[in-house]
Amino acid sequence: MRRRIPAPLPWLAGLLAVYLIAPLAAGIQQATSADWHAVDVPALARACAVSLGSATAATMLIALGGIPLGYLLARLPGRAMAVLGFLVQLPLALPPLASGILLLFLVGYSAPLGRLSGGALTDSLSGIILCQVFVAAPFLIIAARSAFAAMDTAFEGVAATLGRGPFATFLRVSLPIAWPTISSGLLLAWLRAFGEFGATVMVAYHPYSLPVYTYVAFGAEGLPAMLPILLPALVLAVAVLALSDTLARRRGEGRSPPRRAGRSEPAPGRAGVVPAGERAELVVQLARRLDGFALDIDWSARARRLALLGPSGSGKSLTLRLIAGLDRADRAAVRIGDKDLSQLAPARRGIAYLPQGYNLFPHLTVWEQLHFAVGAQPAAVRYWIERLDLRGLEGRYPDALSLGQQQRVALARALVRPSRLILLDEPFSALDAPLRARLRLELLALQHEFGATTILVTHDPEEAALLADELLVIKDGRPLQSGPTATLFARPANETVARLLGAEDAAAGVAIDQSRIALGGGIVLHVAGPPLRPGARVGWSIRPGGARLRAAGAYRGCVEGVVRTGLGARITVRLGDSRIHIAESRPPCPEGASCRLDIDPDAVQVWSRE
Repeated sequence: MRRRIPAPLPWLAGLLAVYLIAPLAAGIQQATSADWHAVDVPALARACAVSLGSATAATMLIALGGIPLGYLLARLPGRAMAVLGFLVQLPLALPPLASGILLLFLVGYSAPLGRLSGGALTDSLSGIILCQVFVAAPFLIIAARSAFAAMDTAFEGVAATLGRGPFATFLRVSLPIAWPTISSGLLLAWLRAFGEFGATVMVAYHPYSLPVYTYVAFGAEGLPAMLPILLPALVLAVAVLALSDTLARRRGEGRSPPRRAGRSEPAPGRAGVVPAGERAELVVQLARRLDGFALDIDWSARARRLALLGPSGSGKSLTLRLIAGLDRADRAAVRIGDKDLSQLAPARRGIAYLPQGYNLFPHLTVWEQLHFAVGAQPAAVRYWIERLDLRGLEGRYPDALSLGQQQRVALARALVRPSRLILLDEPFSALDAPLRARLRLELLALQHEFGATTILVTHDPEEAALLADELLVIKDGRPLQSGPTATLFARPANETVARLLGAEDAAAGVAIDQSRIALGGGIVLHVAGPPLRPGARVGWSIRPGGARLRAAGAYRGCVEGVVRTGLGARITVRLGDSRIHIAESRPPCPEGASCRLDIDPDAVQVWSRE
């Protein structure tokens, strides 16, 4: 389908494009009238060499300091860095001659650096390079700052949990991901340095760079001699742009076809998995205050399968990042068994971390992802490729993988080295329902292979019930309840916890004895779970699917409403003084009729209202 472009845009774009191309066309028309004999070829060649060499040297110096400076400006907050970012861009706004004058105050004959160098920084190749660095560096700094600011910092966090230190993470993750934008900034810096004239005239008139030589030749020979002098500049500029475009296209084409990086043979045993042993208690004490939000967690658990459940914005993901050491905590203690992790750098904690967006490194193939971790065991790589059905995907980049494949690759990457703690941040949130259901079951099977403790972050109570033996329920950064999964589902601390655990309806009653609740109207509800205190006022709800209409059901109710759905009907039933909702494929009772229903005692959640 042909893409429609708004009418004014082609005209506006065309006008500017024609204007930018027109001078080149006009110069070509003058080729026959140009004075080719007046050109001093040796002098022109020397000027070209000076500009080419100085621009290249200046760009290398700019890259050496400009890339780190862009990274710091993107990563370090605060007014001081904001002021620094503003100041280093000022050369873009200055007229070139003004830049040259400012440089003379620093490196001129009578300036401090000029006297110290004996005048070697003016009228020299060094002076030309200094001018080019000053006027061209902002182009790279801006590009690098934008590239690093746009990069998801979770990539760096993942690299840290895989054992990479900060500098190794910068070289192997941050810089490669930001490189396409940085390389554009380097190209702009080189072109700006190559064409620099104003500052060079003021600081280093000799030796002639190509722009200065062009200016001198124009004053001596006039316009007819200019085209032969401009020709080398045009050729060099076109060559650099063409080379840059070719390299960019090759990078893009090189990512398209899947490539096999090697065959992986099945490995016996559970390579890379910590062997099952005695259960180690996990103790987590964390505090972190942000603008308008405060997290304060005090939690201990002995089960290996744990879940952190709560609504969006409750601090679940922040808790995982604090456990992994990826965010700074105001107060932190993380212990598993006798090992205190909170005193260790993220790279040394031995934690496997699967972030919410998976954060596969976009510049690495599946094979390279799985070998990225420090201490990645080849046997473990082979094992997880087979175990997670990744065979045949080793040569693919992340953008050639489906979401399900990305999830499995990210999990394998986290598991290729032994870990005592595995953090899973909503690993199924981006998946469609059928794939989510299948991968949940796969993770359930994998959990029985892990000797490590797993902490699953989720807002889905069904997911928590399936994949965790102990739960911590939090809201607004505060724990609401923790304990065995079955206990929390049967006896939530209050209505808020019950609703977070999936309760749709909340009603009231009075406990008659340890396992029965009076609902009014002579209806007595039987419940399972820990004993109730007779006479206590309680709240209760029924988990979805816990009640069904049955002709010979144990309870009598009245149908108060029927709402048709795509799969059947949602039926409102009055039960004593309460109302519940039941999903049925078809309504067996009309609205207003009495009905009978069964309620699973294990599906009833009860909490105190006193």
